[in-house]
Amino acid sequence: MPEISATTDSRTPSGRLALAAAQTQIALGPLDGRYQGAVAPLVDYLSEAALNRDRVAVEVEWLIHLTSNSVLPGAGPLTAEQQQQLRAIVTEFDAESVRELAEIEAVTVHDVKAVEYYIGRRLESIGIADLTAMVHFGCTSEDINNLSYAVGIKGAVEDVWLPAARALVAQISAMATENRNVPMLSRTHGQPATPTTLGKELAVSAHRLTRQLDRISKTDFLGKINGATGTYAAHVASVPSADWQQVAKAFVEGLGLTWNPLTTQIESHDWQAELYADVARFNRILHNVCTDVWSYISIGYFAQIPVAGATGSSTMPHKVNPIRFENAEANLEISSGLLDVLASTLVTSRWQRDLTDSSSQRNIGVAFGHSLLAISNVVKGLDRLDVAEEILAADLDTNWEVLGEAIQMVMRAEAIAGVEGMENPYERLKDLTRGQRVDATRMREFVQSLGLSPDAESRLLALTPGRYTGIANELVDHLS
Repeated sequence: MPEISATTDSRTPSGRLALAAAQTQIALGPLDGRYQGAVAPLVDYLSEAALNRDRVAVEVEWLIHLTSNSVLPGAGPLTAEQQQQLRAIVTEFDAESVRELAEIEAVTVHDVKAVEYYIGRRLESIGIADLTAMVHFGCTSEDINNLSYAVGIKGAVEDVWLPAARALVAQISAMATENRNVPMLSRTHGQPATPTTLGKELAVSAHRLTRQLDRISKTDFLGKINGATGTYAAHVASVPSADWQQVAKAFVEGLGLTWNPLTTQIESHDWQAELYADVARFNRILHNVCTDVWSYISIGYFAQIPVAGATGSSTMPHKVNPIRFENAEANLEISSGLLDVLASTLVTSRWQRDLTDSSSQRNIGVAFGHSLLAISNVVKGLDRLDVAEEILAADLDTNWEVLGEAIQMVMRAEAIAGVEGMENPYERLKDLTRGQRVDATRMREFVQSLGLSPDAESRLLALTPGRYTGIANELVDHLS
């Protein structure tokens, strides 16, 4: 379902663009303009139009639930055809429906009340005009809103965001497996350190991201439908014979949500805060991936595959810039910032109700949109990378000093085994290597001068920076 653009004022201040004359969509925000294509799948879940459609759906299902269970005396089950016609109000919700709702809301000055009237208009054609009083029965606006948001967020996460995030992690995992045996110089504090493999380092990122996806996939999407202050007061006053808690629980669970039995007027939104914290953490780990990959590109470990016809710089023809990762970094920061604000704002409501959540929740789609856009950019960026194994190998070969760790640890083991002359191994390697470049010849001469046992000396003489990777390649198996 396409997003519906608001109408614009036909008056054009001097010096400003005449919006009415524009032939393409003009949007205030980049997600609805420049990057619309990348985030379009979220529109059907987290746009204002989608929220209104979901409100209609919740109201319709509540009416069907009440009648199907004969909760109200005199209002028995509807026929299968009547239920189908009611649900068609949802499935046929379109741009004209949005416009009609807007016209009703202009009179009611209340979005949920407009939905109630919108449905009421259609009951006569279904032949159940006598049930108009049952639309929105016992509900406060937040009963409808919390369920509508939960349904929309659940759909957005499970149908759009999670599949995209999982595909990205699978891509990183595949790169890890493919490069599990490619040795690479580590850099701790930016300085040469014990070698690893490119695959193992990519596996670390994939593992971190996977843990967050596991948490997100287990999210409980809570909902409630218990009246103006969460007491079922109006329900009990009107129909005291009904088991309203069971009615509410069955309805909420029927929507695919988890029932929250204890609330004020609002569902407390704690589950949203938990979800947004997890998504923000995923964002930040992915941001770390972007900065690392960007850095590896800058030192030549990755070569970027040029896009035919693309321009890297307006003045420097040779440039192939890592723009996908830079774009992703910015969007991940924006998304995480919004998610942080939502998580901190939504858990607080003055006494039984205030409206801070109403304005805040309208930005949920924006927060997920920037994250989805970032994921899309990282996927495209990774697709355009080639591993420059010769650069990685050359970097290792100019940093033989990283074997100092291995040599001094072998000396310690030799000392424990009773080999003479192994005193002060750390200090001796420090004198040899700290702040100095040591080539293969110098390092091997040093090893041969130590008086090691034949087996230890043989192992160290066979060692090179490219072979000093421990079991890095085996650790990639933890992704399985």
